[in-house]
Amino acid sequence: MKRLAILGSTGSIGTQTLQVIEAHPDLFCAEVLTANRNVKLLAEQAIRFKPNMVVIAEENKYAELKEALKAEDIKVYAGKEALSQVVAAGTVDMVVTATVGYSGLLPTVNAIQAGKVIALANKETLVVAGELIHTLALRHKTPILPVDSEHSAIFQCLAGEGNNPVEKIILTASGGPFRGKDYSYLQSVTPAAALKHPNWNMGAKVTIDSASLMNKGFEVIEAKWLFGLAPQQIEVVVHPQSIIHSMVEFADGSIKAQLGVPDMRLPIQYALTYPDRIQSDFGRVDFCSCRSLTFEEPDRQTFRNLNLAYRAMLKGGNMPCILNAANEVAVEAFLQERISFTAMSDLIEECMDKGHFVAQPSLEDYIQTDREIRQEAEERVKVFKK
Repeated sequence: MKRLAILGSTGSIGTQTLQVIEAHPDLFCAEVLTANRNVKLLAEQAIRFKPNMVVIAEENKYAELKEALKAEDIKVYAGKEALSQVVAAGTVDMVVTATVGYSGLLPTVNAIQAGKVIALANKETLVVAGELIHTLALRHKTPILPVDSEHSAIFQCLAGEGNNPVEKIILTASGGPFRGKDYSYLQSVTPAAALKHPNWNMGAKVTIDSASLMNKGFEVIEAKWLFGLAPQQIEVVVHPQSIIHSMVEFADGSIKAQLGVPDMRLPIQYALTYPDRIQSDFGRVDFCSCRSLTFEEPDRQTFRNLNLAYRAMLKGGNMPCILNAANEVAVEAFLQERISFTAMSDLIEECMDKGHFVAQPSLEDYIQTDREIRQEAEERVKVFKK
């Protein structure tokens, strides 16, 4: 029985992780469930899955959650500090970081220092502080198993290859809901339109990042740290069918690809069971129905966020942290209809140009950078015209 702490259990990845647990109750149990503010769903999950502990990040929601679970033998905590502490509990075997954004960083750091196996769905952890996380994982000999479909695909393609040299990896992108659209079209798109992803069922923030290609930019940075690659070894191609989840090209020119239906439960389950594969009732690819797999270059001029992510990765230091903080503010402002879709890239680029650069940041530097850039970005949002 593998006991899991699921950070962000009420989100898209968290709820699908619970579906995997429910399908295999002999293999997994939910030891810890956490959420940011969704008390109602967290309480429902706790009653159903009977964890030992639950945490609500927003402290003003504690009384409501405590009341909802008063009949249950479940420890209830609140606050970001509690979120970071529960991952180190001796009863936890694996931590699934399914939170969205910067909030996943400190709990992941604590989990690594406690020697917990990490199933990483929170790509921002490696975007913000990849060098720090990489160093800590090596020091504490903590495995980090990727949950993102693209990085899981790369991970699976590398299995059994030993030290065979990798020439490059190829991350596939669906292109999102605005593939093929020009800049003038994007200037007037609405949040509702941006949230209609053609293939994947994801939360709002990740869906907007996918529409702007920032999600793919984050995945490029994440891949650098997960697989020890140079920036020039990471290529992005648009694959609208989302059947090939990513590929690895080796030094001899051979290419391995991992294929499957676009269902996040597949990489989640693989991370939970690695190195084993177990039966599932997920969908299967029907190659007689799927008659073509197509590929094209991403439009980096229209969707500038991909280039901004490469720029941040090449600069290093705290620049990816600046990129992420500015993007989180930009996405929230777009969802609230305070800025336009195209203004998100303008806002992020301005923050990258003006932000204080630290070449060799500490954890405190990352924390300070995130705080400063969020404040700066919020001020800049006020002068943007939607």
